[in-house]
Amino acid sequence: MKTVKKVLFWTLVVFALIQFIPIDKVNKPVDKAVNFVDAKKTPEKISGLIKGACYDCHSNETVYPKYANIAPISWSVKSHVNEGRERLNFSIWGTYNKELKESMLNKASQNIQNKLMPMPGYIVYHKEANLSDAERTLLVHYFEDMLKTKSY
Repeated sequence: MKTVKKVLFWTLVVFALIQFIPIDKVNKPVDKAVNFVDAKKTPEKISGLIKGACYDCHSNETVYPKYANIAPISWSVKSHVNEGRERLNFSIWGTYNKELKESMLNKASQNIQNKLMPMPGYIVYHKEANLSDAERTLLVHYFEDMLKTKSY
């Protein structure tokens, strides 16, 4: 029994100490001239869907939830945001070359259509990101139209 108490005690101590290891939650400023929804003059309905379902991980406009203040959960959240921004960052859309934009739009369309994005784990805690089939179709068509007309 003593061993269990020691393990529990040290687990709590370590948990308390890791709370002092913060994550960087400061978003870079957004330049509307290169931000996807602004630069592309995205229709309001589409813009709302993209911002509600994509922008937390794929832009510099991340709104960190309260649970992102608790380590080690915060580390996982930050890792997902960093990875999302590396793959596609709507806030710097205008800085990408044409080939990269085309590739990103294709991948986004496929991932939305195949329900890989938004990530199922994200949807559990962010109901606003749970896109209906009609909303998914709307986004996919918007991205595909951009690809067809090369207006990316």
